[in-house]
Amino acid sequence: MSLQLPAVDVPPQPWTGRFDGDGPGHRRWWQAVNQPGNATAGAAGADVEAGAAAGRPVALLGFASDEGVRRNKGRTGASAAPAALRKALGPLAFHLDRPVSDIGDVAVAGEDLEAGQERLGRAVACLLDAGHQTVVLGGGHETAYASYLGVTASPAVRDGQRLGVLNLDAHFDLRDEPMPSSGTPFLQMARAEADAGREFRYAVVGISEPNNTRVLFDTADKLGVRYLLDEDCDADRVRGFVAAFLADIDVLYLTIDLDVLPAAVAPGVSAPAAYGVPLPVISAVCRQVAQSGKLLHLDVAELNPAFDVDGRTAKTAARLINTLLR
Repeated sequence: MSLQLPAVDVPPQPWTGRFDGDGPGHRRWWQAVNQPGNATAGAAGADVEAGAAAGRPVALLGFASDEGVRRNKGRTGASAAPAALRKALGPLAFHLDRPVSDIGDVAVAGEDLEAGQERLGRAVACLLDAGHQTVVLGGGHETAYASYLGVTASPAVRDGQRLGVLNLDAHFDLRDEPMPSSGTPFLQMARAEADAGREFRYAVVGISEPNNTRVLFDTADKLGVRYLLDEDCDADRVRGFVAAFLADIDVLYLTIDLDVLPAAVAPGVSAPAAYGVPLPVISAVCRQVAQSGKLLHLDVAELNPAFDVDGRTAKTAARLINTLLR
């Protein structure tokens, strides 16, 4: 069955990268993405039960948005992230055994963040309905609420499976503000889950105590949020924390705010981390999540190419995406 592609604002553009040859042994991401048939590789109604994630075709969607960061008084520039992430992914050797399609970008027009989030949510839901594993290339962390809108409209959540949201981030993003922003998405989710009569299952790895107010910690405690401080993120403790969270859910939405990483590793973000969680620990989380078979959807947020150094942050993000999809 052919996939009815979701509406996007910017159609997919040609990918480029290093060329070593045409055979499968030489293949890189830029050669593998959007090969004939990729966009229709998912069968409508395909299995999204736990354990089926690794076999599904992958769909990439960009979210070109700065508005959430602007509202949150951060450094704008994240709207250029989708193109930068594709550029970093393109030359990587392609070792996946499933097709990957680039669907294009949803772009926020002016200050109308909410309309952009709704459009991205509909696009994600469409692709999940068709049996794809979806990857959103953000955008500021306002991307998270758009992802949530799509995930909660997916067959898995509609069928009553327990959804967990795992955030790799220095910040809770639980601000209570009159206008949604990159600082509010998880409080928006908590309220939406309550309205739907579902338990809010939210965990964060990498919280920076000096960068989250007491009000935010109190909100997290009130909502039952599980979290680890950045200074407590040694490999064994993080592995156990993630394992315990995965054991309590059926399907997972993973969101990576790149400011969870030390500034030396990820300088190209709105709010670089003074401490951060070491890259090997974050990479291990990605492997653990991928191996769980529960990953339904993922996004990567807060890349700001205007402040990146030698493409360092984009290359790190590309490596993490590659790990998650193996």
